[in-house]
Amino acid sequence: MEFAGYFPVWSSLTAAQQNEISGSISCRTVKKGTMIHNGSRDCTGLLLIQKGQLRAYILSDEGKEVTVYRLFDRDMCLFSASCIMRSIQFDITIEAVKDTRFWVIPPEVYKRLMEQSAALANYTNEVMAMRFTEVMWLIEQVMWKSFDKRLAAFLLEEVSLENTCILKMTHERIGNHLGTAREVVTRMLRYFQGEGMVKLARGVVEVTDKEKLWMVCGK
Repeated sequence: MEFAGYFPVWSSLTAAQQNEISGSISCRTVKKGTMIHNGSRDCTGLLLIQKGQLRAYILSDEGKEVTVYRLFDRDMCLFSASCIMRSIQFDITIEAVKDTRFWVIPPEVYKRLMEQSAALANYTNEVMAMRFTEVMWLIEQVMWKSFDKRLAAFLLEEVSLENTCILKMTHERIGNHLGTAREVVTRMLRYFQGEGMVKLARGVVEVTDKEKLWMVCGK
C-alpha cells in the first residue's frame, strides 16, 4: 500500500489498526488555488501530502493574510482536524499552492487510534510541537525583524524551493505570505530593483543577486 511508505509510524501499528486506516482513508487531487480547509469550524481530517505544496495561513478580520507554514511531500497537517484537539482553537485556512495529491484520514478514526497507540500519539505530539515552533518563529519574525529582511529571506526561500531565480508571483501574493499590504511589497521590491538585487516584470520577480539579498538578511 503506497500510503504506508508515507506514514512514519505505519510499522508501529497493529494489523487491525493498519486495516482500519486503510479502509477509511481517501485520496484527493486538487488544483493550484483550491481551498481545502477553512477555519476551526471545518474539520476536514488529517492531511498527508503525497506530492505538491499546501499553504496554511491565518486571516485577520480586515482580510489580511499571513502564511503560518507550508506543507510539502510527506508532511502531515493536523490543524485541518482541529476537532480532535478540543483545547486548540486555531482558525487556519489551507489552500493548494501547487497541484497537490494527498490522503485524508478521518478525524474520528485518527483520534481513536491515537488513544490506542503510544507510537501514534508520540508522533502526533512531535508534529504538533514542530508546527507550534513554526508559529513562534513567525511571531518572532513579524515582531522583531524589519520588512526588508523578511522579504529578502522569503525571496531566497522561494528560489531554493522552486530551483529557479525567476519567481512567478504577484506582489499581492507575496504580501499575503508575509502579512503585508501589496503597496509595501511593491515599494520594497522597487528598492531591491534599484540596488540590483531583483528585476521586476508583470507577475514576475527575478532574483539577480542572491549575495546582496543574503547581506540584507544579515547572513
